[in-house]
Amino acid sequence: MAASINTHFFLMITLPAILIILVFSGSATAQLSSNFYATSCPRLPTIVLNGMRQAVSSDRRMGASILRLFFHDCFVNGCDASILLDDTATFTGEQNALPNRNSVRGYEVIDTIKANVEAACNATVSCADILALAARDGVSLVGGPTWTVPLGRRDARTASQAQANQLPSPFSDLATLISNFNDKGFTPAEMTALSGGHTIGFAQCSSFRNRIYNATNIDPAFATTRRATCPASGGDSNLAPFDKTQNTFDNKYYRALVARRGLLRSDQELFNNGSQDALVRTYSTNPARFNTDFAAAMVKMSNLSPLTGTNGEIRRNCGVVN
Repeated sequence: MAASINTHFFLMITLPAILIILVFSGSATAQLSSNFYATSCPRLPTIVLNGMRQAVSSDRRMGASILRLFFHDCFVNGCDASILLDDTATFTGEQNALPNRNSVRGYEVIDTIKANVEAACNATVSCADILALAARDGVSLVGGPTWTVPLGRRDARTASQAQANQLPSPFSDLATLISNFNDKGFTPAEMTALSGGHTIGFAQCSSFRNRIYNATNIDPAFATTRRATCPASGGDSNLAPFDKTQNTFDNKYYRALVARRGLLRSDQELFNNGSQDALVRTYSTNPARFNTDFAAAMVKMSNLSPLTGTNGEIRRNCGVVN
């Protein structure tokens, strides 16, 4: 989920997902509830899941893209759908921040799901909640874990391009990454688990060029392979996968790190004679542990500073305030 990832690719598989039900304490969670729409919009989970299934069927990259869209939303003033707000002549949103411009995708998928939700439950469900559910479903549809999503978020009326420009960078060292995630309340272990979202998707050449040409903590054969499609100059938007099974949510990302085949600097920093080495080794041999920890970290991320009660609004159109 680094800022430089451009497009993502994945394959819908039929393996049963692991159901993980997680409960957290804390004021944010206390204001949210998994059955928030049980009476006002009981078909919501089905509508979102069907929308994601359709999106996956028509564009196999979309599950990973929605996961990244959710991450970039939550890390800027909380999970409030601010990233979905379009720029206008009088409003500057987050979509054209450097980590998002020509990179984040999936807005139209959320818009389509929102329209279907509105048809069933007018002016009831927030775009923020739809995005949280869609991110969960996108992961499970490609073989990853599922989890219970607390609901009841409301949508922001504002956005911050300045804060979006400060999203974690693919060029960061471990200390910077730990600090970035600590600022959002995550432990280093939770950061390492969330980074496993890179088990699906691709990154742009511009985000890993320096690593494959200049790094020393890299498998030489891997560097040679990546250089074939990422020249020393030019080809900035050329894509490369994070691991060999970029179509499936698994633990191969961590195996790649142990083999010094991390694509981004920020990836390999998790296994570079530092504090996260032991956990990366654990995840590389224990996919069940990774699935459990990833799901728990995703629930925690979904509880970042939600707007609740009378704060914010329920947008009718995710791209504009009411």
